[in-house]
Amino acid sequence: MTERSATVLAQLPRLEHPDGSPVRVLVVEDEPTIADLVRFPLQMVGWDARVSGDGPDAVRTAREFRPDVIVLDRMLPGIDGVEVLRRIRALQPEVPVLLLTAMDGAGDRIDGLAAGADDYVTKPFTIEEVLLRLHRLVQRSGVTAQGAEELVVGDLVMNLDTHEVTRGGDTIPVTATQYQLLQYLMENPQKVLSKAQILDSVWNYDFGGQANIVELYISYLRKRIDVGREPMIHTVRGAGYVLKPAA
Repeated sequence: MTERSATVLAQLPRLEHPDGSPVRVLVVEDEPTIADLVRFPLQMVGWDARVSGDGPDAVRTAREFRPDVIVLDRMLPGIDGVEVLRRIRALQPEVPVLLLTAMDGAGDRIDGLAAGADDYVTKPFTIEEVLLRLHRLVQRSGVTAQGAEELVVGDLVMNLDTHEVTRGGDTIPVTATQYQLLQYLMENPQKVLSKAQILDSVWNYDFGGQANIVELYISYLRKRIDVGREPMIHTVRGAGYVLKPAA
């Protein structure tokens, strides 16, 4: 590892799931040297990194491993990278994907992005750029807490020490109960939470005709978080509510 790479690693914020488990990354690359070049620094920052060397194995591993982010080579044996991307998208529609490609023509980049890639890096690349782009994708996906002090979902940030909430850098004032509700939503991003689950977690009593309390406080939060912005709090009819990064 170069001195520059070590410096970048030291400067990156530590990312982990709210429960403290590591970020899961799947590196799909048929060249072992390149795969190790990507995998090793990610393991150095505490991520759980696995490698697949061909298309079919990548799809199988994605199904079993459920990665939080994927590094995907464009040209693979067995199944082309774009087809791998389409198949993984059918399994995990929300998982962010960084495409590695030696095909740097505009049409090739468009094909990859149209298939669902969130970002791409052309070969030859620097590992520093890959690390920075992967961190950005994971932070935007909303699956992690940033260190032990912050919850981050898209551009929504909650500081667990100061209880300050910001969105896009703007301070969002919330009451104590609104804060508790928002914290529960942010600890479970992109997961549908029922009214019963919310009542039990935030108000600490069983569901029994109190759905209006949840609806009322969700309404309060929407006015704080979503008014004038792309919405993050969504109603899933008959199931509950879900918080996810804005489109």
